Amino acid sequence: MDIAFKFEAFSFNGICHTVALSLCPLIGQFDGIEPVCYSRNVDLAGNLIFQPATLIIDVVAIIMAAIMIYHIRSKYTAVGRKEIVMFFYLYMLTVFLEMFLITGIIPTSSPVYPWFTAVHIGLISATFWCLLLNGFVGFQFAEDGTPLSLWSIRISSLLIFLAVGAISICTFKNIGPFSYSKPAVLWAFYFIINGAAFLIYVVSQVVLVVNTLDDRWPLGDILFGTFFFVIGQVLMYIFSVFICDQVKHYVDGLFFGTICTLLAVMMVYKYWDSITKEDLEFSVGSKQNVWEVKELLGEDDLPNTYATQYGQSPHTLQSYGQQYHHHYEHPY
Repeated sequence: MDIAFKFEAFSFNGICHTVALSLCPLIGQFDGIEPVCYSRNVDLAGNLIFQPATLIIDVVAIIMAAIMIYHIRSKYTAVGRKEIVMFFYLYMLTVFLEMFLITGIIPTSSPVYPWFTAVHIGLISATFWCLLLNGFVGFQFAEDGTPLSLWSIRISSLLIFLAVGAISICTFKNIGPFSYSKPAVLWAFYFIINGAAFLIYVVSQVVLVVNTLDDRWPLGDILFGTFFFVIGQVLMYIFSVFICDQVKHYVDGLFFGTICTLLAVMMVYKYWDSITKEDLEFSVGSKQNVWEVKELLGEDDLPNTYATQYGQSPHTLQSYGQQYHHHYEHPY
């Protein structure tokens, strides 16, 4: 099967002929656009499940997102903890809803399918927007963890979600100036706005690391995350038909795109974890021990005992405290 990728600006026609996005059954024409080659379905208890391999990856992505959220929430004093966890919650919700849409658990013929798809597309844009705003937390335009920082992300992400969701449902239903045959505005949000948010995030983090950190290793996390995301988009939107044909319809580009997106999100977590430190003295698990030691020992003896407790030399613990103090002045 020799089929070249066909790109059309401000139109999903070429893309939907290549890969089965959740919105493809709702745009282009009355009965949607069907991809040339897509992953075969399986019969599960009398129900047809589409994209079974991608369904497995979606389940893995939800589990991994839950694990990352747990570790982020356990770093009680890490800078930007409350802000970055919003991004992972949105990613988890997006994958969870996508799992129901692309597998046919919610049939495309169902009257609620357009509404769930609109919510899904709104969540995608809100996730990118939340990631973008998290890129500016390290610059301390607003102190992290404060109501200004948290609610500015929450409210603006909600507004993006509502706006893109409304544009989506209006496009699917031919309401007002929007039309499923000419979804230019929806295309612009789906690719241009979301892509710009991702690009600005990457550039801002590179600037942050170069200007504020002596350690350059976090740049590797940024580069790997960018690499995984870009490769995933290329495999999904350009080589999906080729992949599908070569592996006899067992998987398509959506499968590899989902894997690469998960890897990119994991690198976002790895990057955030590498540039944040936690002050053990103020963590919940060790707070009681600190007060007990202070009552029994003098101030000068505290570093020696505390270092022994954690298997470190007194010099190492003092260096760590100085590092965190410097880090807190420059949070990222």
